[in-house]
Amino acid sequence: MKKRLLKFSTAAIILVAAGVLYYLIVSFTGFAIPCVFRKITGFYCPGCGVTGMLTHILRLDFKGAFECNQVLFVISPFILYLLGKMLYGYIRYGRLTLKKFDTVLTFVLIGILLVFGVVRNLPPFDFLRPYG
Repeated sequence: MKKRLLKFSTAAIILVAAGVLYYLIVSFTGFAIPCVFRKITGFYCPGCGVTGMLTHILRLDFKGAFECNQVLFVISPFILYLLGKMLYGYIRYGRLTLKKFDTVLTFVLIGILLVFGVVRNLPPFDFLRPYG
């Protein structure tokens, strides 16, 4: 268990450091990694607007965060719940097992994101596109 906790802690520190560096680059230069899906197809993917959403959350601007990616903003607590549960299982038991409810929730969230990815590209739903 200690080895897995150390492995996770190391990965978390690296991930947080990379996130802080990326946040500083975006904040000071305005340069952000473009969405490859959008560059190739011209359509918004379900993840378009996440960088903006996260930077607004860090500034405690929840209205702005919601406007960047409405669906991910709303389902983020469920995603964090699933990630936390998987992380606990990994650190404690060495495996990433989920109960039936959690598996169903995972597929429901994937379905919501797929529908959102299609709907946000339809003309009547321009308000679902990330602003900016």
